[in-house]
Amino acid sequence: MRYWWVNQNQTYRHEVPGGYLWSPKRNRNGGRNPFYDFMREVAPGDVVFSFSDTCIKAIGIAVSHAYEAPKPREFGQTGAYWENIGWRVDVRFAELRGPIRPVEHMAQLAPLLPAQYAPLRPNGHGLQSVYLTLLPDDFATTLADLIGREARTIIEMRRVRDLSEASAAVGLVEWEAHEMEQVIADRTIPDTTRQAVVLARRGQGLFKQNVQRIETRCRVTGVEQIEHLRASHCKPWRDASNSERLDGENGLLLTPDVDHLFDRGFISFEDDGRVLVSPVAHRESLRRMGLEEALQRNVGGFSDGQRAYLAFHRDSVFLQSRMRR
Repeated sequence: MRYWWVNQNQTYRHEVPGGYLWSPKRNRNGGRNPFYDFMREVAPGDVVFSFSDTCIKAIGIAVSHAYEAPKPREFGQTGAYWENIGWRVDVRFAELRGPIRPVEHMAQLAPLLPAQYAPLRPNGHGLQSVYLTLLPDDFATTLADLIGREARTIIEMRRVRDLSEASAAVGLVEWEAHEMEQVIADRTIPDTTRQAVVLARRGQGLFKQNVQRIETRCRVTGVEQIEHLRASHCKPWRDASNSERLDGENGLLLTPDVDHLFDRGFISFEDDGRVLVSPVAHRESLRRMGLEEALQRNVGGFSDGQRAYLAFHRDSVFLQSRMRR
């Protein structure tokens, strides 16, 4: 379990009742932002302190890893310059009956501020440039002690309940359903193409046939029986154009467990065939899937087209550590 601080001055009224965090992937100029990249490191069970209007007003428990999702419609003109596709983490928030103002407690908190990526200035004033940042354990526990029993109850008891009730990535399901409806309703697409694009979402139909012209087995497990394999998009179906959704170069044949890990960004591939395993991937689950050893092997090289799509996957889907960059 780790502790996070989120600055929600602009979005508190949407994110806390809505049960999520959302950030763009990059700055306005297209550059990396460590406070957006931190989204990719959140894991279920992590604690999130919500800061808004100079107060810690809510505490949440993360119930998902980060995943791609469109900018929430309810944001309206908030962050009008933000890109439309960003990172989302589902969080169960509890608003505090007794919010506190950190500025009133800096004698205890200031010595515990991290040297890098601190959420506050030493005088207790917030930093507008910060969205999400990791808190040192001693800072977080001191903050929880200042809030009191309410914070301890949320952290110690609510976490267990929320993890047992954790659901699928809500925003991702809604996004893909919306994209599917758009395809089905688009009468400018020929019927046969529309059907192929719909089937491609599940790694079937024409897309799978196109991938089979390039791939013959699961890159990770070596399984060759085609009925046990899915055609998995490197540039996800949700992000792709219709032509990219059917492009065999945009696919790998993977067994269902490996397909899940790849689609959700827990693994990716370097161009030379090395497997990348996300730092947030649950190692015990990988072991129980029987994949721990397989993920350490080189899976072989890729075509030029596949490498282009895999670059998108590493940059926009893979849950890499901030330290890796």
